[in-house]
Amino acid sequence: MENLSHHKVAAKFGFYISVITAILTFITFSIAICTPPLSGPFCTADCFQYPYHDILNRFPRDYYWMFPAITLTFSYLIMMICIHHFTSNEKKIYSLIGISFAIMSTLILSVDYFVQVSFIQPSLLAGETEGIAVLSQYNPHGVFIILEELGFITMNVSFFCLVPVLSNSDKLEKKIRWTFIISFLLMLLSLIIVLVVHGIRREYRFEIIIISITWIELIITSVCFSIYFNKLKA
Repeated sequence: MENLSHHKVAAKFGFYISVITAILTFITFSIAICTPPLSGPFCTADCFQYPYHDILNRFPRDYYWMFPAITLTFSYLIMMICIHHFTSNEKKIYSLIGISFAIMSTLILSVDYFVQVSFIQPSLLAGETEGIAVLSQYNPHGVFIILEELGFITMNVSFFCLVPVLSNSDKLEKKIRWTFIISFLLMLLSLIIVLVVHGIRREYRFEIIIISITWIELIITSVCFSIYFNKLKA
């Protein structure tokens, strides 16, 4: 009885964290879409140029999406831990590898976003502009963009690691399984295409693609896992 009670409590927690993850991803994605880049290849008017010191009036407007994004990285990691908890013992090696990539993704993205909201604006206000261009989100080939790419690649890989964990006979798990596979293949294909066409001058083209792929994947799978955990707690 005690194990059954613990099982239901864990499933209930997994259900709520999956719902929270889906909501946070939708909110973050929606705000980000409404904040188009004002530099780089997709900027058409009023574009900021190197060394990106004239961005003071863009705070906090262009940074709003980063606040839910930071929280989202943590809820995503917790959801991965919940999935690992309910994985059968013989398959836990795969979910554990997935958690390892999830930890890397969470650390990279949370630090990347926190630096933007905590360092850039105060430094500009204080007139401390040295190094801003390298770290600024407005730099289409800066550290911020590169870390985002790496963060979302590792997030995508963390989901792909769960493919062996999921059953191919259960309809819901099969749907999640194929979502992971398709998203992983889309990531690889888009990276290859961008590298072939643009090489090291890819700017933020791949970043936008990998964010879109992974956030859509995260919304779909979070909703599916909320259904999965809801069944377990019944």
